[in-house]
Amino acid sequence: MKSEVNKLRAVVQRTIYSSVKVNDESIAGINKGLMVLLGIKKGDTQKEAEYIMDKIANLRIFPDQEGKMNLSVLDIKGKVLLVSQFTLYGDVRKGRRPSFIDAELPEKALPLFDYSLAYLRGLGLEAKTGVFGAEMQVFIANDGPCTILLDSEKVF
Repeated sequence: MKSEVNKLRAVVQRTIYSSVKVNDESIAGINKGLMVLLGIKKGDTQKEAEYIMDKIANLRIFPDQEGKMNLSVLDIKGKVLLVSQFTLYGDVRKGRRPSFIDAELPEKALPLFDYSLAYLRGLGLEAKTGVFGAEMQVFIANDGPCTILLDSEKVF
């Protein structure tokens, strides 16, 4: 039986435009780049964050001159919109109402989310975010569509 390990989850979408609103106020927006929804699991550390952020920054999902997915967001000088989403740890295997027992508590998740954002910026990316813990409306113009699922346990 596989032991339970810590792992961040990310839904990465290639986008031509993405934005976040809170209380009908535009908080952040990007043009060409990546929209990233990030789920933090109980016990996750900077090690998992570094793995996922490095993978996101170097993920070759943008077309080159021949139309092949061969360029990263760094290569195209794109931007990243990073939004925390604890519901990525919603477990619906039992019943119909999701359980979020595996999602990290906000007071522990926020420092790791901030670290992840700073890590992306440290790689040279312009990275924006919504408001951690707020009720947000996220608008995504998915380019392709192209959506990639990542987790630090490398399940997918």
